[in-house]
Amino acid sequence: MSRRKILASLATVAILAGIQSGGDATGAPSRQPELLQVAGGEDNWHPDNGFRLDWRNPAQPALPTISAVHYRVRNAAKAIVVPNTRIAPVVSTINDIHLPDIPGVYTAEVWLEDSIGDQEPPAEATLRFDDARPGPIEPLAAAGWIGRTALPYVVRLSRPAEPLPLSGIRGYAVSVDASAGSDPCAAPDRCTEAETDLRAGIETNSIPLAGLHDGTSHVHAVAVSNSGLKSTTVGHAVVHVDTIDPVTTLSGAPGGWTNRAVTLTAAAADATSGMAPAGSAGPFTAIRIDGGAPTIASGNAVNTTLIGEGAHTIAYYARDAAGNVNDGGAGVGVTNRPPSATTVRIDRSSPVASFLNSQSPAEPERIEVRLSDSLSGPDPSRGWIAIRRSGSGEQFEPLPTAFSAGSLIAHWDSDAYPPGEYEFRATGYDTAGNAVTTDRRANGGAMVLSSPLKILTAVQSGFGGRTLVWHHCERNGGRRRCRRQVIAGFEHRPPRRLVPFGKGSLFSGRLSVGADAPLARMPVEVTEHFAPGSDQPDRVTTVRTAATGVFVARLAPGPSREVFATFPGTRTLTRSGDDPVRLGVRGGVRMRPSAALAAVGGRPVVFSGRVEGDDATIPTGGKSIQLQFRLPGLAWTEFRTIQTDASGHFRYPYRFSDDDSRGVRFEFRAFAPAQTGWPYEPAASRPVAVQGR
Repeated sequence: MSRRKILASLATVAILAGIQSGGDATGAPSRQPELLQVAGGEDNWHPDNGFRLDWRNPAQPALPTISAVHYRVRNAAKAIVVPNTRIAPVVSTINDIHLPDIPGVYTAEVWLEDSIGDQEPPAEATLRFDDARPGPIEPLAAAGWIGRTALPYVVRLSRPAEPLPLSGIRGYAVSVDASAGSDPCAAPDRCTEAETDLRAGIETNSIPLAGLHDGTSHVHAVAVSNSGLKSTTVGHAVVHVDTIDPVTTLSGAPGGWTNRAVTLTAAAADATSGMAPAGSAGPFTAIRIDGGAPTIASGNAVNTTLIGEGAHTIAYYARDAAGNVNDGGAGVGVTNRPPSATTVRIDRSSPVASFLNSQSPAEPERIEVRLSDSLSGPDPSRGWIAIRRSGSGEQFEPLPTAFSAGSLIAHWDSDAYPPGEYEFRATGYDTAGNAVTTDRRANGGAMVLSSPLKILTAVQSGFGGRTLVWHHCERNGGRRRCRRQVIAGFEHRPPRRLVPFGKGSLFSGRLSVGADAPLARMPVEVTEHFAPGSDQPDRVTTVRTAATGVFVARLAPGPSREVFATFPGTRTLTRSGDDPVRLGVRGGVRMRPSAALAAVGGRPVVFSGRVEGDDATIPTGGKSIQLQFRLPGLAWTEFRTIQTDASGHFRYPYRFSDDDSRGVRFEFRAFAPAQTGWPYEPAASRPVAVQGR
């Protein structure tokens, strides 16, 4: 192929390429900057007067190369505000394009120049510039306290004043903290997208506040333009929050049942918003009885008086200045906490009381009063039963009284009272303190009993196994009458027995009832009361009667004593006893001489001995001993009185000095006479013989 044909073919290809690539009307190709972009976005407003453009230069090797770049800027009126600027060699970025310091929408034109000087059509980009800051705004917060029911709290913001920035208002930035001088945005003149809490324009100016806590919080707000600049000053408001119910206490409520009208006082305190009265919409304190309409008073206290009987539920609560109230009611999306509550119990009626209609045959001395109360119930800690002789006009004598199973119960020991009629009176209480006094049985009859209530018994006692004498005493018309007789089959013996030292005795008797009928298998207490000077306490021995009613007790050796028998009685048998009888015990005395022969004018005969008994029975200062002598067949004559030592020993030397004593046989003895503090009967030692020579 010829050279001319090759060139013609290349020209044809170039023309076709120019047509396909957007060439001019003559068919020449057009080359513009590709993907022309504004740094930060073509649709976004820029607060800073310095723009950057980026693009891509087209690559067309068959055409002349691009050697330079041109740009200029027109305003909205198409007037050139940044003149044509040529940049060579060619670049794909223009930095720091400065516009006039007038906010507005500008058009940047960028075109290319090739190596033969031809300039291509320009590409365009929009430059939005606004460095004007919005006017100040204020959070329009409530002046008073914000309560629990008002959360989440929505604050409304004022709008910035005209004129507004050309870019318009993007929204608002809001922050809440404890400081009065904070700023919702970190930069001094602008806010980021993340810092702008409301981004729906100037009209959307209400926002729920997060992070509110009890006490005082500070709200900070600025308006933000679409270029990101914020208000020249930060709006500020103070928000007071109180989500805690007031503390309400109740006084005047009794701990248990009461028999009086009750005046209740509810008092409220609130450490945050307070309880200062502020009319019907302000703080109040309330008391509600049995779920009815509450009694309400403005401020921190309210009183009410409760009179009606029964158990009453008392609810008490209050509302503080923030509107927090624990009345248990339901608000918009909120259920209030339940009120504090207690129970007040009032019983102003006396209980009902009456003695039983009859005495129990098995326990005739049991005095029982039934006590009932329909409200507070009987008080088990109070109440008594009392007695006095009928018609005497004396004061009633209280009996030991207990409470059991709704009854006052006393035991009347009728054995301890003289025969006759006795009237009873009982006083009982309910737990509220109401009292009732009665002297009537349930059937309306008077509560009068005759003493003795139980079957009479008798004890006959004396010394001996089956040989005894008994004394029986009884009262007749206030006079005590005693008689002594021998039990059938028993021989008479005096009510006193004397036994040697170291010997005991049998003590016996008989227990009978009615017409001398024996009481078998009953306990009888035998009491031994020892004489003064003895170190032994009273001794009580319990024996039981045989089928014949007879009982026998063996009395152990010891000092002299009084002995008596007592039948303690039962629930149906009277207590009885016999007069004391005396068991006398002779003292024990021993004595011996140092020799059976005594020389007249010679050495003395020493008489020594001992009084028998425990050392504790020897009187203080010793036991007195009379030394006696006699000639056979004559009476005893005392010749000296001496004292034993603390252990009962004695010693006395006796010298024969009379010549008439030669060849005479004398008898000597030691005699222990009666003495205060000596619990034995008088006694003498065995005689000993001494002959003079």
